[in-house]
Amino acid sequence: MRTLVMGILNVTPDSFADGGRHFTTDAAISRANKMLEEGVDIIDIGGESTKPGAERVSEEEELARVMPVLEEVVKLGVPVSIDTMRSGVAAKAIKAGVKYVNDVSGGLADEKMYRLIANNRDIQYVIMHWRSHSKTMAEHALYKDVIKEVREELEERINSAIEAGVDPEQLIIDPGIGFAKTSEHNWELLKNLDRLALLGYPILVGASRKRFLGELVGGEPDQRESASIALTAALAKQGIWGVRTHSVKPHRDAIAIVEALAKR
Repeated sequence: MRTLVMGILNVTPDSFADGGRHFTTDAAISRANKMLEEGVDIIDIGGESTKPGAERVSEEEELARVMPVLEEVVKLGVPVSIDTMRSGVAAKAIKAGVKYVNDVSGGLADEKMYRLIANNRDIQYVIMHWRSHSKTMAEHALYKDVIKEVREELEERINSAIEAGVDPEQLIIDPGIGFAKTSEHNWELLKNLDRLALLGYPILVGASRKRFLGELVGGEPDQRESASIALTAALAKQGIWGVRTHSVKPHRDAIAIVEALAKR
């Protein structure tokens, strides 16, 4: 199966790479239409920044940001994901027609999340590796063996979800690139995704334009796009289930090249 492209649609004023660009409903819907034209597989809508050091917003504010956009984007016919740690937001998004819940906390931020997912068997649920909220996550970037510990902690989350009634077929895992990880941790995880694949679940990787890429190639977030595309190609070559990206067409093109070479 081709590596899928999950397009990021941040309805926030403060996300690290595109904060404010799509903050109004009209701008967000326009961006969603553009992503659809470029061949996006899933549109991931989020209303709360999770960049390092970010303060949380209230549930009311998160809903006010995402719901007007989400209700319009689901009409486009492309699968939609809600990027949220809150079961209340996820519940309203599911009712509005989303197909994915992308939970960066992996269920740790809201104990009601697993039950919600268990009660909605047609929803795919992304469990990301996470240790704390953005304000304090840098303090938790401490590992003796980052691959082993991320795998074990993901397995704990998976087991807890299944115990709460979530069907294993609903699950997708994410190593949490940049979340309570140093640059070296990120590279180690990306190099050893095959060890996380042994858990038996599809893997989503969200590394687009992140700081560790800037440390390698320089530049502000927008100037890290070529590095992000190169990483997508490397991940597609490994057969990763999906990549979460800020742009769409360049990543679809990179995946198409990998596929074409693999067929020959």
